[in-house]
Amino acid sequence: MSLTIDRRSLVKGGAFGLGALLMPGGSAAIAQIMAARGFTHSVASGEPSQDSILLWTRYIPASGDSAHVTAELSETPDLARPIAGGSVITGAFRDWTAKLTVAGLQPGRSYYYRFTANGDVSPIGRTRTLPEGRVPEWRMAVFSCSNLPFGYFNAYAHAAARDDLHLAVHLGDYFYEYKRGSYPSEREAVAARILEPANELIQLTDYRTRYACYRADPDLQALHAALPMIASVDDHETANDSWEGGAENYNPGEGDYTLRRIAAMQAWREWMPVSDEPFKTYEIGDLGTYFRTETRLLGRSEQPSLAALLKGAADPVAVLTAFRDGAWMDPARTMMGSEQEAWLAEALGRSVRARKRWQVVGVGTIVGKTVAPPETANWVSPDAPDYIVARVKTALLAAKAGLPSDFDNWGGYPAARARLLRSAQAAGADLVMLAGDSHNAWSFELMQDGKRAGVEFDGQSVTSPGYESTFRKTPPADISRALIRTNPELKWCQPSGRGYMTLTLTPEAATSEWLFMETVVGRSPQIATTHRMRTRAGRMTLEAV
Repeated sequence: MSLTIDRRSLVKGGAFGLGALLMPGGSAAIAQIMAARGFTHSVASGEPSQDSILLWTRYIPASGDSAHVTAELSETPDLARPIAGGSVITGAFRDWTAKLTVAGLQPGRSYYYRFTANGDVSPIGRTRTLPEGRVPEWRMAVFSCSNLPFGYFNAYAHAAARDDLHLAVHLGDYFYEYKRGSYPSEREAVAARILEPANELIQLTDYRTRYACYRADPDLQALHAALPMIASVDDHETANDSWEGGAENYNPGEGDYTLRRIAAMQAWREWMPVSDEPFKTYEIGDLGTYFRTETRLLGRSEQPSLAALLKGAADPVAVLTAFRDGAWMDPARTMMGSEQEAWLAEALGRSVRARKRWQVVGVGTIVGKTVAPPETANWVSPDAPDYIVARVKTALLAAKAGLPSDFDNWGGYPAARARLLRSAQAAGADLVMLAGDSHNAWSFELMQDGKRAGVEFDGQSVTSPGYESTFRKTPPADISRALIRTNPELKWCQPSGRGYMTLTLTPEAATSEWLFMETVVGRSPQIATTHRMRTRAGRMTLEAV
């Protein structure tokens, strides 16, 4: 059988009718997907280099046994003349997912690919290698925080339909591990977006099923079929606020956390178009280097808990001041671990010595400094739940002591942050940091030791709610003004709206554009508004464009 597909069909995500999450009676539709045979979840690609690409699919033969899956890759969408390919064996031992790397390709070139097995043929995907030599312009889309029951993946659909993107980067929270009805609550969830399994993810089967549920979404399939992806984990791929020895969303009654983490990462490697390397560099011709990091499971120390610190404290400000001057600054506490810190410092220097224009580092959480504005107290509505009231009270007490409002991001690890930024300064890097996690959009001018260290662009979530869900009665513009006035590094933010971000590199500038979707509660690829910020080469300052 020969399958051909045009660009329009590719964008629509032709995937043999696996749009079940958009259908009434979602659970029954999910059950059909779980019982599906053949190529059940379309195709994906990732880990691009100048001469190779990793290809992914999932195939279950009618017999349910192991199967040989063959990939073929061509320069034309009809795949009439395959130029490369390979075969791999898959089966229940890896949840019938299949990955292989195809080498010997040309730099900066688009390719089309498909898989075959037992006479079955997959949808066709499009991918692209990284460029080599002089590159006048290069653009990638940046995503994070995709919580399926909160709404539709319209950001994915919009990006998949574009013809000007070279790469997708996902900075984590590709899915969420919570049980159905938890986050979001049953009242907040979009009715047609049925989450499977219904329980919280603990075992390997749970994580595999959640991937199967998410990857059945046609807009996510369209994105994977249209662009290669560089993906990294944040916390929800395992459990909320994870660190190397545990997580906030974990208790000993759930069993050994190490086994849970191993299960989560096995499913991640099976279902995602990723390599087994925990951190890696990607060269973008002479324009720059992208650095994929791991800031959750390998070397992250446990986050400080101000709630525990303040419990029973007679003088909270004194307790926080002592913490600020002591344990908070502990140099032994890390986000990445000493091995990865040393790797990144050396890799930044190597990129600069190779005369790459930009050094772009993707991390899980925000690097820029943020403390709570005094006005935060006025943002809390009288009917706000107790945990919101307590959280705001703690953040305001922390601000009085000169402490950040979020200890799960780099604000909780000031010594590690200083080492990161000093390594960029020592290398002479033109540093651009990218992060997700917060659900909102931000841009910072990063400072260290009174000197400029780089800029930061942080993307809003695909669907997960932001500040507007916590402070419902306060206009987002008021929140933004207060945050910028209180935090010198912060130059712009948008505390509402879902969507995605693009980063465009040229020899002269690095420009971020935030695209805010019209809605996520219905399926629509329409954009409501955009915002652009730019840093010029060598300046480490930001300007609106």
